[in-house]
Amino acid sequence: MITRDSDEQLLDSYSQTVSGVFDRASSTVVNIDVKHQRQGSGSGFVFTPDGFIVTNSHVVHGAKSISVTFLDGRKAEAHLIGDDPHTDLAVIHVSMQGLSYTKLGDSSRLRVGQIAIAIGNPYGFQCTLTAGVISALGRSMRSQSGRLIEQIVQTDAALNPGNSGGPLLNSAGEAVGVNTAMILPAQGLCFAIPSNTAQFIVAELMHYGRITRGFIGIMAQNVPLPTGLFHVDQNAVESGVGVAGFDKNSPAALAGLREADVIVAMDGQLISSIDDLHRLLTNQAIGHTSVLTVIRDFEKITVTIVPQSSS
Repeated sequence: MITRDSDEQLLDSYSQTVSGVFDRASSTVVNIDVKHQRQGSGSGFVFTPDGFIVTNSHVVHGAKSISVTFLDGRKAEAHLIGDDPHTDLAVIHVSMQGLSYTKLGDSSRLRVGQIAIAIGNPYGFQCTLTAGVISALGRSMRSQSGRLIEQIVQTDAALNPGNSGGPLLNSAGEAVGVNTAMILPAQGLCFAIPSNTAQFIVAELMHYGRITRGFIGIMAQNVPLPTGLFHVDQNAVESGVGVAGFDKNSPAALAGLREADVIVAMDGQLISSIDDLHRLLTNQAIGHTSVLTVIRDFEKITVTIVPQSSS
Protein backbone atom coordinates (compact mmCIF):
# COMPACT_ATOMS: atom_id res chain seq x y z
CA MET A 1 0.00 0.00 0.00
CA ILE A 2 1.34 3.42 -1.00
CA THR A 3 1.08 5.93 1.83
CA ARG A 4 1.18 9.71 1.77
CA ASP A 5 4.66 9.59 3.34
CA SER A 6 5.97 7.35 0.54
CA ASP A 7 4.39 9.67 -2.07
CA GLU A 8 6.23 12.60 -0.53
CA GLN A 9 9.49 10.65 -0.45
CA LEU A 10 9.07 9.78 -4.13
CA LEU A 11 8.36 13.39 -4.98
CA ASP A 12 11.34 14.50 -2.95
CA SER A 13 13.58 12.05 -4.78
CA TYR A 14 12.39 13.30 -8.16
CA SER A 15 12.70 16.92 -7.09
CA GLN A 16 16.19 16.36 -5.74
CA THR A 17 17.25 14.77 -9.02
CA VAL A 18 15.93 17.64 -11.11
CA SER A 19 17.31 20.28 -8.76
CA GLY A 20 20.69 18.55 -8.73
CA VAL A 21 20.86 18.59 -12.52
CA PHE A 22 19.99 22.29 -12.54
CA ASP A 23 22.68 23.04 -9.95
CA ARG A 24 25.31 21.28 -12.07
CA ALA A 25 24.27 22.45 -15.53
CA SER A 26 22.76 25.92 -15.15
CA SER A 27 26.13 27.70 -15.02
CA THR A 28 27.04 26.16 -18.39
CA VAL A 29 23.92 27.43 -20.18
CA VAL A 30 24.24 30.80 -21.92
CA ASN A 31 21.87 33.28 -23.46
CA ILE A 32 22.95 34.08 -27.02
CA ASP A 33 22.20 37.46 -28.61
CA VAL A 34 22.86 37.87 -32.31
CA LYS A 35 22.73 40.75 -34.75
CA HIS A 36 22.20 40.36 -38.49
CA GLN A 37 19.40 41.96 -40.48
CA ARG A 38 17.43 41.83 -37.26
CA GLN A 39 18.21 41.00 -33.67
CA GLY A 40 17.60 37.51 -32.34
CA SER A 41 18.35 35.35 -29.37
CA GLY A 42 18.60 31.74 -28.33
CA SER A 43 20.41 29.42 -26.00
CA GLY A 44 23.58 27.38 -25.96
CA PHE A 45 25.74 25.49 -23.52
CA VAL A 46 29.46 25.24 -22.82
CA PHE A 47 30.80 21.76 -23.56
CA THR A 48 34.55 22.33 -23.07
CA PRO A 49 36.34 24.24 -20.28
CA ASP A 50 38.09 26.48 -22.82
CA GLY A 51 34.97 28.20 -24.10
CA PHE A 52 33.44 26.15 -26.89
CA ILE A 53 29.64 26.38 -26.96
CA VAL A 54 27.14 24.33 -28.93
CA THR A 55 23.88 25.85 -30.17
CA ASN A 56 21.52 25.68 -33.14
CA SER A 57 22.56 26.78 -36.60
CA HIS A 58 19.33 28.75 -36.96
CA VAL A 59 20.28 30.81 -33.91
CA VAL A 60 23.64 32.05 -35.24
CA HIS A 61 23.63 31.46 -39.01
CA GLY A 62 24.56 34.65 -40.86
CA ALA A 63 25.09 36.64 -37.67
CA LYS A 64 27.22 39.79 -37.89
CA SER A 65 27.93 39.69 -34.17
CA ILE A 66 27.32 37.18 -31.39
CA SER A 67 27.39 37.82 -27.65
CA VAL A 68 26.68 35.46 -24.77
CA THR A 69 25.53 36.05 -21.21
CA PHE A 70 26.24 33.59 -18.41
CA LEU A 71 23.98 32.89 -15.44
CA ASP A 72 26.22 34.98 -13.15
CA GLY A 73 25.87 38.00 -15.43
CA ARG A 74 29.20 37.78 -17.21
CA LYS A 75 29.05 38.78 -20.86
CA ALA A 76 31.45 37.91 -23.67
CA GLU A 77 31.72 38.34 -27.39
CA ALA A 78 31.71 35.06 -29.28
CA HIS A 79 32.82 34.13 -32.75
CA LEU A 80 31.37 31.49 -34.98
CA ILE A 81 33.53 28.39 -35.41
CA GLY A 82 31.13 26.81 -37.89
CA ASP A 83 27.54 25.83 -38.42
CA ASP A 84 25.66 23.12 -40.27
CA PRO A 85 22.13 24.07 -41.37
CA HIS A 86 21.47 20.46 -42.43
CA THR A 87 21.56 19.27 -38.80
CA ASP A 88 20.75 22.67 -37.25
CA LEU A 89 23.93 22.60 -35.15
CA ALA A 90 26.62 25.21 -34.64
CA VAL A 91 29.70 25.84 -32.52
CA ILE A 92 30.71 29.26 -31.21
CA HIS A 93 33.66 30.18 -28.99
CA VAL A 94 34.38 32.67 -26.23
CA SER A 95 37.92 33.49 -25.10
CA MET A 96 37.56 32.26 -21.53
CA GLN A 97 39.27 29.47 -19.63
CA GLY A 98 38.33 27.22 -16.75
CA LEU A 99 34.62 27.32 -17.48
CA SER A 100 32.10 24.89 -16.07
CA TYR A 101 30.85 22.68 -18.86
CA THR A 102 28.22 20.08 -19.63
CA LYS A 103 29.36 16.73 -20.96
CA LEU A 104 27.73 15.34 -24.09
CA GLY A 105 26.18 12.00 -23.15
CA ASP A 106 25.34 8.88 -25.16
CA SER A 107 21.93 9.30 -26.79
CA SER A 108 21.92 5.67 -27.96
CA ARG A 109 21.22 4.67 -24.34
CA LEU A 110 18.06 6.76 -24.08
CA ARG A 111 14.83 4.98 -23.22
CA VAL A 112 11.28 6.18 -23.62
CA GLY A 113 9.93 7.32 -20.25
CA GLN A 114 13.19 8.40 -18.64
CA ILE A 115 13.57 11.87 -17.14
CA ALA A 116 14.30 14.68 -19.60
CA ILE A 117 15.30 18.13 -18.37
CA ALA A 118 15.58 21.21 -20.59
CA ILE A 119 17.36 24.42 -19.64
CA GLY A 120 17.26 27.51 -21.81
CA ASN A 121 16.14 31.09 -22.19
CA PRO A 122 12.54 31.08 -23.47
CA TYR A 123 11.43 34.58 -24.47
CA GLY A 124 14.55 35.90 -22.77
CA PHE A 125 13.73 34.50 -19.32
CA GLN A 126 17.24 33.41 -18.52
CA CYS A 127 18.07 29.89 -17.36
CA THR A 128 14.55 28.48 -17.20
CA LEU A 129 14.16 24.78 -16.38
CA THR A 130 11.40 22.54 -17.65
CA ALA A 131 11.18 18.81 -17.04
CA GLY A 132 9.36 15.85 -18.49
CA VAL A 133 10.22 12.54 -20.08
CA ILE A 134 11.61 11.15 -23.30
CA SER A 135 8.40 10.71 -25.31
CA ALA A 136 9.78 8.91 -28.38
CA LEU A 137 13.03 8.08 -30.16
CA GLY A 138 14.05 7.81 -33.79
CA ARG A 139 11.88 10.63 -35.12
CA SER A 140 12.78 12.46 -38.34
CA MET A 141 12.25 16.13 -39.09
CA ARG A 142 13.22 18.68 -41.72
CA SER A 143 15.94 21.20 -41.06
CA GLN A 144 15.48 24.71 -42.41
CA SER A 145 17.69 23.66 -45.33
CA GLY A 146 15.12 21.02 -46.26
CA ARG A 147 17.37 18.08 -45.48
CA LEU A 148 16.06 15.34 -43.20
CA ILE A 149 17.55 15.11 -39.69
CA GLU A 150 17.49 11.54 -38.40
CA GLN A 151 17.13 10.00 -34.93
CA ILE A 152 15.46 13.06 -33.42
CA VAL A 153 14.55 12.81 -29.72
CA GLN A 154 10.97 13.74 -28.82
CA THR A 155 10.22 15.05 -25.33
CA ASP A 156 7.39 16.68 -23.44
CA ALA A 157 9.79 18.94 -21.52
CA ALA A 158 8.29 22.27 -22.59
CA LEU A 159 10.23 24.36 -25.09
CA ASN A 160 9.46 27.87 -26.29
CA PRO A 161 11.15 30.36 -28.65
CA GLY A 162 14.52 31.12 -27.06
CA ASN A 163 15.08 27.56 -25.85
CA SER A 164 16.71 26.70 -29.17
CA GLY A 165 20.27 25.47 -28.67
CA GLY A 166 19.95 24.68 -24.98
CA PRO A 167 20.68 21.23 -23.55
CA LEU A 168 18.27 18.36 -23.03
CA LEU A 169 19.70 16.62 -19.98
CA ASN A 170 19.41 13.20 -18.38
CA SER A 171 19.29 12.57 -14.64
CA ALA A 172 23.10 12.43 -14.54
CA GLY A 173 23.32 15.99 -15.88
CA GLU A 174 24.67 14.94 -19.28
CA ALA A 175 23.40 16.61 -22.44
CA VAL A 176 21.64 13.87 -24.41
CA GLY A 177 20.22 16.31 -26.94
CA VAL A 178 20.34 19.86 -28.26
CA ASN A 179 16.88 21.40 -28.12
CA THR A 180 15.78 22.59 -31.53
CA ALA A 181 12.04 22.79 -32.16
CA MET A 182 8.50 22.57 -30.93
CA ILE A 183 5.23 22.14 -32.79
CA LEU A 184 2.74 24.95 -32.28
CA PRO A 185 -0.05 25.14 -31.23
CA ALA A 186 0.39 21.56 -29.96
CA GLN A 187 1.51 21.11 -26.36
CA GLY A 188 4.18 18.66 -25.29
CA LEU A 189 5.59 18.04 -28.77
CA CYS A 190 9.19 19.16 -28.51
CA PHE A 191 12.32 17.89 -30.21
CA ALA A 192 16.08 17.71 -29.72
CA ILE A 193 18.97 16.71 -31.94
CA PRO A 194 20.57 13.62 -30.33
CA SER A 195 23.89 14.08 -28.59
CA ASN A 196 25.56 11.38 -30.68
CA THR A 197 24.80 13.41 -33.82
CA ALA A 198 26.08 16.51 -32.03
CA GLN A 199 29.30 14.72 -30.98
CA PHE A 200 30.20 14.08 -34.62
CA ILE A 201 29.07 17.43 -36.00
CA VAL A 202 30.77 19.61 -33.38
CA ALA A 203 34.03 17.68 -33.74
CA GLU A 204 33.98 18.26 -37.50
CA LEU A 205 33.11 21.94 -37.07
CA MET A 206 35.88 22.45 -34.54
CA HIS A 207 38.39 20.73 -36.80
CA TYR A 208 37.34 21.98 -40.24
CA GLY A 209 34.82 24.76 -39.64
CA ARG A 210 32.32 23.03 -41.92
CA ILE A 211 30.68 19.69 -42.68
CA THR A 212 31.67 17.93 -45.88
CA ARG A 213 29.15 15.73 -47.64
CA GLY A 214 29.07 13.86 -50.90
CA PHE A 215 27.72 15.64 -53.97
CA ILE A 216 26.74 14.31 -57.40
CA GLY A 217 25.26 17.50 -58.83
CA ILE A 218 21.72 16.64 -59.86
CA MET A 219 18.42 18.47 -59.68
CA ALA A 220 16.08 15.77 -58.48
CA GLN A 221 12.54 14.84 -57.59
CA ASN A 222 10.88 11.77 -56.12
CA VAL A 223 9.34 9.63 -58.85
CA PRO A 224 6.84 6.73 -58.45
CA LEU A 225 7.39 3.60 -60.54
CA PRO A 226 4.94 0.90 -61.68
CA THR A 227 4.53 -1.63 -58.88
CA GLY A 228 6.41 -4.88 -59.41
CA LEU A 229 8.01 -3.85 -62.68
CA PHE A 230 11.59 -3.44 -61.42
CA HIS A 231 13.63 -5.25 -58.75
CA VAL A 232 17.04 -4.69 -57.13
CA ASP A 233 18.48 -7.79 -55.46
CA GLN A 234 14.99 -9.31 -55.37
CA ASN A 235 13.55 -6.20 -53.70
CA ALA A 236 10.65 -4.57 -55.51
CA VAL A 237 11.28 -0.96 -56.48
CA GLU A 238 8.25 1.30 -56.13
CA SER A 239 9.88 4.73 -56.44
CA GLY A 240 13.21 6.42 -57.07
CA VAL A 241 15.00 9.72 -57.58
CA GLY A 242 14.30 11.28 -60.95
CA VAL A 243 17.04 13.35 -62.59
CA ALA A 244 15.50 16.67 -63.67
CA GLY A 245 18.85 18.20 -64.61
CA PHE A 246 22.49 18.35 -63.58
CA ASP A 247 25.36 20.75 -63.25
CA LYS A 248 27.93 20.99 -66.00
CA ASN A 249 31.11 19.04 -65.15
CA SER A 250 29.40 17.55 -62.10
CA PRO A 251 29.89 13.89 -61.14
CA ALA A 252 26.46 13.18 -62.64
CA ALA A 253 27.45 14.71 -65.97
CA LEU A 254 30.80 12.92 -66.03
CA ALA A 255 29.08 9.62 -65.22
CA GLY A 256 26.73 9.99 -68.18
CA LEU A 257 23.48 10.39 -66.30
CA ARG A 258 20.66 11.81 -68.40
CA GLU A 259 17.57 13.83 -67.70
CA ALA A 260 14.59 11.56 -66.93
CA ASP A 261 16.88 8.82 -65.53
CA VAL A 262 15.52 7.42 -62.26
CA ILE A 263 18.09 6.39 -59.63
CA VAL A 264 16.81 3.39 -57.65
CA ALA A 265 19.94 2.12 -55.86
CA MET A 266 23.51 3.04 -54.91
CA ASP A 267 26.01 0.25 -54.31
CA GLY A 268 23.09 -2.15 -53.97
CA GLN A 269 21.22 -0.08 -51.37
CA LEU A 270 17.72 0.88 -52.43
CA ILE A 271 16.98 4.56 -53.05
CA SER A 272 13.29 5.36 -53.00
CA SER A 273 13.55 9.09 -52.24
CA ILE A 274 15.89 12.06 -52.20
CA ASP A 275 16.28 11.50 -48.45
CA ASP A 276 17.64 8.00 -49.11
CA LEU A 277 20.19 9.45 -51.54
CA HIS A 278 21.25 12.07 -48.99
CA ARG A 279 21.84 9.37 -46.37
CA LEU A 280 24.27 7.58 -48.68
CA LEU A 281 26.15 10.69 -49.83
CA THR A 282 28.25 10.98 -46.68
CA ASN A 283 31.80 12.27 -46.52
CA GLN A 284 32.95 8.65 -46.78
CA ALA A 285 31.52 8.48 -50.31
CA ILE A 286 33.68 11.37 -51.54
CA GLY A 287 36.29 10.31 -54.07
CA HIS A 288 35.21 6.67 -54.13
CA THR A 289 33.62 4.98 -57.11
CA SER A 290 30.02 3.99 -56.55
CA VAL A 291 27.58 2.11 -58.74
CA LEU A 292 24.17 3.62 -59.36
CA THR A 293 21.30 1.46 -60.52
CA VAL A 294 19.22 3.55 -62.90
CA ILE A 295 15.95 3.10 -64.77
CA ARG A 296 16.34 4.54 -68.28
CA ASP A 297 13.70 4.14 -70.99
CA PHE A 298 12.07 1.31 -68.98
CA GLU A 299 15.36 -0.59 -68.75
CA LYS A 300 17.53 -1.14 -65.69
CA ILE A 301 21.19 -0.15 -66.19
CA THR A 302 24.19 0.60 -63.96
CA VAL A 303 26.32 3.73 -63.99
CA THR A 304 29.59 4.32 -62.15
CA ILE A 305 29.99 7.65 -60.40
CA VAL A 306 32.53 9.33 -58.11
CA PRO A 307 30.87 11.76 -55.64
CA GLN A 308 32.72 14.98 -54.95
CA SER A 309 32.81 17.23 -51.91
CA SER A 310 29.80 19.50 -51.53
CA SER A 311 31.94 22.35 -50.18
